[in-house]
Amino acid sequence: MASAPIRFYNRYTQTVETEKVAGEGWMRWLYETGSGQLALHLLVRRAALSRLYGWRMNQRYSAHKVLPFILEHEIDDREFAKSPFLFKTFNEFFTRALKPEARPVAEGDDVAVFPADGRHLAFPDVDQAEGFYVKGEKFSLAELLGDAALAEQYAGAAMLISRLCPVDYHRFHFPTAGVPGETQLINGWLYSVSPIALRRNIRYLIANKRMLTRLVSPQFGDVLMIEVGATMVGTIKQLFVSDRAVAKGEEKGLFKIGGSCVITLFPPGRIRFDDDLTACSADGVELFARMGDRLGVANG
Repeated sequence: MASAPIRFYNRYTQTVETEKVAGEGWMRWLYETGSGQLALHLLVRRAALSRLYGWRMNQRYSAHKVLPFILEHEIDDREFAKSPFLFKTFNEFFTRALKPEARPVAEGDDVAVFPADGRHLAFPDVDQAEGFYVKGEKFSLAELLGDAALAEQYAGAAMLISRLCPVDYHRFHFPTAGVPGETQLINGWLYSVSPIALRRNIRYLIANKRMLTRLVSPQFGDVLMIEVGATMVGTIKQLFVSDRAVAKGEEKGLFKIGGSCVITLFPPGRIRFDDDLTACSADGVELFARMGDRLGVANG
């Protein structure tokens, strides 16, 4: 399992594809070897290393990495809000905005959309899930939310895990219209959220730094959004104004550098995920879809 390639289902091509992992050799050394595990626990998971890397990617000389990265990973620069030649640093490219028409938002008040580009797993009842990335491997909502009382309110909730790769668009958005509250910071480590890591220890997701926001939605109830930091993602920046109504698909924030993850919790019985998403997830296969595409519909 540890050395298996990462495969996902592409909603647009309707085929199973193999993920091209940025820095795969380094990742597999860290999470699949004894010496790598030692380096991981002594250095890599710590915020200082991610801050140092983030500082380097904010320097002007980092701009020379942008065009080779775009070419190597076949990123469509026609979606960018500005020319790739105008990015002054790699981090500016990494947190890039897109043209509004690049991510149309599915219509309908009763339709929820994916909050981010990425590879997604969905569980209609988190308590009944057999496992998240490996069968039998789960974490509890109390551990994820850092609040046992809040976790009790979401027993049997529907959960979406949206995993962003370094090549993805790294801004995240609201999956429904509603009114967001204040964001709560839950401090933690900065492990990778790649399946290379999560297949070995799903608890990295609940050990990592994360931010939690409640979104009060007329159609879907109180939706919880949890942004999870990861190795080389020392910064999760929120861009919304709390207690102000937001539209579905409106920008919520961004991640700086690296792979990362957004976890969305819907109250029990309030959403019905789309069939292709639930079918893939039941087989343990992530589904690739972009922000703004349809995720599911409100129940009842």
